[in-house]
Amino acid sequence: MEKIEQANQEAVRRMLAADPVLVDVVPAREAIPTLGDHMILHAGPPIEWDRMCGPMRGAVTGIAVFEGWADELETAASMAAAGDFAFHPNHDFDAVGPMTGMTTLNQPVMVVENRAFGNRAYCTINEGLGKVMRFGGNDDEVLNRLRWLRDVLGPALKAAILDCGGIPLKNIVARGLAMGDEMHQRNVACSGLTLRELAPPLARTLRDGDKLAETLAFIGGNDQFFLNIAMAMGKAITDPVRDIDGSSVVTAMCRNGTDFGIRVSGTGDSWFTAPVEMPEGLYFPGFTEADANPDMGDSTIVETMGLGGFAMGASPAVAGFVGAGAASDAANFTRNMSEITVAENPEWTIPAMDYAGVPTGIDIRLVVDTDMAPTINTGIAHKDAGVGQVGAGVVRAPMACFKQALVALADRLGVA
Repeated sequence: MEKIEQANQEAVRRMLAADPVLVDVVPAREAIPTLGDHMILHAGPPIEWDRMCGPMRGAVTGIAVFEGWADELETAASMAAAGDFAFHPNHDFDAVGPMTGMTTLNQPVMVVENRAFGNRAYCTINEGLGKVMRFGGNDDEVLNRLRWLRDVLGPALKAAILDCGGIPLKNIVARGLAMGDEMHQRNVACSGLTLRELAPPLARTLRDGDKLAETLAFIGGNDQFFLNIAMAMGKAITDPVRDIDGSSVVTAMCRNGTDFGIRVSGTGDSWFTAPVEMPEGLYFPGFTEADANPDMGDSTIVETMGLGGFAMGASPAVAGFVGAGAASDAANFTRNMSEITVAENPEWTIPAMDYAGVPTGIDIRLVVDTDMAPTINTGIAHKDAGVGQVGAGVVRAPMACFKQALVALADRLGVA
């Protein structure tokens, strides 16, 4: 249908024309003025307390203590069950969050501005690995780290980013792909490249030597520091693609540990949801599949813009890390994803695949026609609150979401 083809070409044009720049770090209350007291933004499509999985509940109770809304975790759980907190998806507030995806008033968020279209997107700062809130951790160690992010790292990053006038991100991603990153489960190169940009302005603006050392050590020791930047970048790139009449291109994929949801350009902000899948992967010593929670997080915005599982060909090491097969199989994941996308990105290429561009613009028609759902690289959280990450793996988006969206788009176009 010509109208859909033209609309999809416009969708991809907007994605490729994006100019994402990391421009600031501010408290979430400043970035999102409509974020109020006792409001908790979470990953995935809408969900209420009674349907939340274990790690999501753990994060909710932890963030309530962090914000001072409850003195202890048990009190926070009772308040949540009584309806004292308002839950909303990050995506409804120009934000995204990894795994449980908690965003509340006093957390610092990184601000990525798409200078080609003038929109901004937000994501909290990556906490590091192990027991962290995004995987449902909520003990004193987790909360004290969040306080350090709020009181030390956030203000330090803000001063450094303002000092250097912002950090353009497209070139960092391009170089990261050439250095073995796929920007979801492997961000080693992009984290290092970002630290190289941040170190001089941090040295100029952070005069406390101890805090400067802590800040550099935290970023340098966190291989996934760039993930949250990539997520805010993905949100900034895909938001201008929303609401193109007739377009069948996906603008968001996300999951809350219970449901997987997608949005499609031609159907506006409607959610199409289905039960989320269980990742297949490798587990840390002492853990097995019996410990795992189903897939969760807004980080699938990375795949939505053509990275992560779609760029596996750039990152053979990730194939082994997530249990997706041999390193030599990595390129096949990228080739398969090219069958369900509209175009390749000429600026984000994979040297090992003869500089093929990453597959860009997921077309729900192609997903349904080929019966091939998007591949997603993901971390695996323990099913119980308070434990944290137990492994990493690969998961497929549920096909039912795409079939529902295709029916809804056909209804809008009068071709059902």
